[in-house]
Amino acid sequence: MLYPIFDYLDRVLDIPGTGVFRYISFRAGMAAVISLIITITFGHHIINWIRNRQIGETVRDLGLEGQSQKKGTPTMGGLMMIAAILIPTLLFANLNNIYIILLLITTVWLGLIGFLDDYIKVFRKNKEGLKGRFKIVGQIGIGIIVGATLYYHDDVVVREFSTPVSVESGVVETPAFQDVKALKTTIPFFKNNELNYENLLGFMGESMVPVLYILVAIFIITAVSNGANITDGIDGLAAGTSAIIGLAIAIFAYLSGNAIFSQYLNIMYIPNSGELVIFAAAFIGACIGFLWYNAYPAQVFMGDTGSLMLGGVIAVLALTLRKELLIPVMCGIFLVENLSVMIQVSYFKYTKRKYGEGRRIFLMSPLHHHYQKKGIHEAKIVTRFWIVGILLAVITLATLKLR
Repeated sequence: MLYPIFDYLDRVLDIPGTGVFRYISFRAGMAAVISLIITITFGHHIINWIRNRQIGETVRDLGLEGQSQKKGTPTMGGLMMIAAILIPTLLFANLNNIYIILLLITTVWLGLIGFLDDYIKVFRKNKEGLKGRFKIVGQIGIGIIVGATLYYHDDVVVREFSTPVSVESGVVETPAFQDVKALKTTIPFFKNNELNYENLLGFMGESMVPVLYILVAIFIITAVSNGANITDGIDGLAAGTSAIIGLAIAIFAYLSGNAIFSQYLNIMYIPNSGELVIFAAAFIGACIGFLWYNAYPAQVFMGDTGSLMLGGVIAVLALTLRKELLIPVMCGIFLVENLSVMIQVSYFKYTKRKYGEGRRIFLMSPLHHHYQKKGIHEAKIVTRFWIVGILLAVITLATLKLR
C-alpha cells in the first residue's frame, strides 16, 4: 500500500528521501522489522486473547516425556504468523506483482484450511479435525491456481541474455536480452543445470504440458505443506526450520531478481522476482518472532493454521523462483519427517499382512518422536534438527556455483 504512494512522491513530486522505497533491501528490512514487532510486541496479547477463549491444545497420550504439561497450551497461534506476514507485505511490497499476489493468496488459502482444522479440533472437540480428503482438495485447489498462473500469466517470464555481463574497471556492460515464456527450472548439483519442462514433457503433446506442469505444482505444494504439518510436533521445530529455509529462499530471490548478480553467478534471472525478498523477509520475521513464544517450553502452538501455511508458502516460493527441484535438499527436514511416517505405516501394514502382527522400524513416527522415545530431550532434538537444516541450506546455496 505504501509502495505506490512513495513511488508517486518520488517520481512526480520529487520529494527528497522518498526514493528509498525503490530499494528492495530497504523494504525487505522494514518488512522484517514490522513482522518481528507484530509477533513479539503483540504476541503476548494475542496469546492471552486465545487463552481467555479457552482455545487450548488437546493432547493425545503418546507416552512421551513432558507431554501432559502441554495440555491446554493456547493453539491456533498461526493466526499471529499470518498477520505478521500479510501486514508487512501489504505495506511494503508492490501489490501489482503477480508473484506477490500468488503468495498472498497462498498464505490466506492454506491458513484458512488449517484454521478450519483447528476450529473443528478445539471448538467441536473432534480430535481428528478436518477430514484428510478436504485438506487434500484444498491443497489441490491452490496447486491448480499457482500452476495455471505460472504457466499462463504474461508476467511470468525468464530473461535470456545473448552475451554475459562483464565487469571491468567498474564499468558494467549491459548485454542484449529477451524475456521469454519458458518452463525452465534449476537442477541441483549439475553444470549447465537448467531443465525445460516443455522439452521433458513435449513428447506427450503440447496440450498436455500445462496439465502435467500443474500436476507437478499440486504435488510439490501438497508434499511440502504436509511435511511442515508433520514436522510441527515439538516446540520450535517447524518455526525454526521454516525460518532457515526462508533465509535460503530470500537469498535466491535477491540474486535471481538482480540482473548483475544473476549473470555474475550464471544463474537464471527472473524479472520482477526481486519483490519476493520483501515477502520472504516478512516470512522470516514471522517465524523468528513466533519462536519467541514457541521455543521450549512453548507458550503457544501454531496449530495447522500455521504449519500448513508455512509449508505451502515455501513450496510456492520455490516454484516462482524455479528452484522446486532443490526442495528435497533445502526442505530435507520436512522430507525426512514425511518419509519416516510413510515408511513406518507401510512397514507396519506389510508385516501385519505377512506375519499377522505389525512391526515398526522407528520407536515412533514422525522421526522427532523416535528420538523422544530414546530419551533425548526435545530442546536438544530441535537444536540438532536446526543444525541439520542450516547445513542443508548451505548445501542448497552452494549449488549457485555448480554451473
